[in-house]
Amino acid sequence: MNPLESLRLSWRSIRGHKLRSALTTLGIVIGIAAVIAFVTLGASLQAGIIGDISPDDRRNVYGWAADPDTEGGPLAGAQPVFTPDDLDSVASQPDVAAAYGYATIQTQAISNGNETVAQGNGLIATGPSYIREGRLAEGRQFERGDREAVVNPAAANQFEENVTIGDELTVTILGGERTTLEVVGITDTSEGQSPFEGFESSPRVYVPTDPYYVEQAAGLGIGGGSDGSGNDTGAGSENGTGTGDARFLAIIIEADSAAQSDIDAARESATAYLESEQSDASELLGDDLAVTFQTSTELLQQLQDVLALLRNFIVGIAAISLLVGSIGIANIMLVSVTERTREIGIMKAVGAQNRDVLGLFLTEAVILGVIGAILGTGLGLLGGYLGAQYIDLPLVYPLEYVALAIGVGVLVGILAGLYPAWRAARTDPIDALRYE
Repeated sequence: MNPLESLRLSWRSIRGHKLRSALTTLGIVIGIAAVIAFVTLGASLQAGIIGDISPDDRRNVYGWAADPDTEGGPLAGAQPVFTPDDLDSVASQPDVAAAYGYATIQTQAISNGNETVAQGNGLIATGPSYIREGRLAEGRQFERGDREAVVNPAAANQFEENVTIGDELTVTILGGERTTLEVVGITDTSEGQSPFEGFESSPRVYVPTDPYYVEQAAGLGIGGGSDGSGNDTGAGSENGTGTGDARFLAIIIEADSAAQSDIDAARESATAYLESEQSDASELLGDDLAVTFQTSTELLQQLQDVLALLRNFIVGIAAISLLVGSIGIANIMLVSVTERTREIGIMKAVGAQNRDVLGLFLTEAVILGVIGAILGTGLGLLGGYLGAQYIDLPLVYPLEYVALAIGVGVLVGILAGLYPAWRAARTDPIDALRYE
């Protein structure tokens, strides 16, 4: 039989039972649509996460000291062990471009003139280069040792009169102590600048560790040591430039470039120094704590692993739907063989071979699978698009899954139609002609 004739007869049979054919392909449609929609959302979410890592941030390496067996994200189980002297020594290593501390200062409120808003955990003490010049919408980076700050748009716009460059803010530290700062820069986004903060949008004020964190550390007893004569050497001095023995929970080092070789070299140099007897941190590390350094990409890998696990789970659920769809096709094709037994007998009586009957019914099953794959692909792409738009993610279509969907549809049609087609081809023409 001519393949085109076989295709025409198969299509005529499908059109003759539109509702039955639609219900038959529904399992294929749902399965493939679920796979494509959720894989698209997963790829879009992953692209959104990686997109939050700016090119400059990719050469940053984030470090903390914790028990090696501690599970969790960044800073899980971290202990304050790094001193300003440690940071200066690490920064002087040949493979390290810069090194600075990172700390979140507990606050109660921030005031702009006569207006005060409640804000906790929004004051972040770090190094000047933590906020890259390219991430500033206006102004400049703060300078170490000065009472300056860079704010993000969410922090600047939380007052009735928006904060601008040159404004002076008053911050109430947890415990009631007040400190002032001059706004010298505003970032271009309210999202976090690193994995230490998270990437969600919220009000944040970035200040230099010296004097802000060092002063708080001295007040809380986290450093601010004595020179041996009872005189405080912490940062509570009038000039605000002392560093004392304040210890940081986390540090950030910058490699010379984002190349993996430069990142690894900076990481190894910093780790080797901090774990050596020359560092102040070694006094507290002991056998229980180890220094960990990871890049943004490495820190986010755990989240990406969760996304991959979720994607595989969804694909598994969709595979069950595809299995149900294939059973539906096989069932309907068996019914079709029974209904068309007399037609099969007539075909064989006029000279049709077993392979012609086999090809006819197999073509019908494949057409049902392909239709289900095409409709499922379109529905899945639409669902992925709407989901990405709703969550505000960059849309990424995994084209390999689209191609796979068509292939799966054809394969399901072939596998589901093999037995019914084989049964139709084996039908005895004499018995078929007698069938009522």
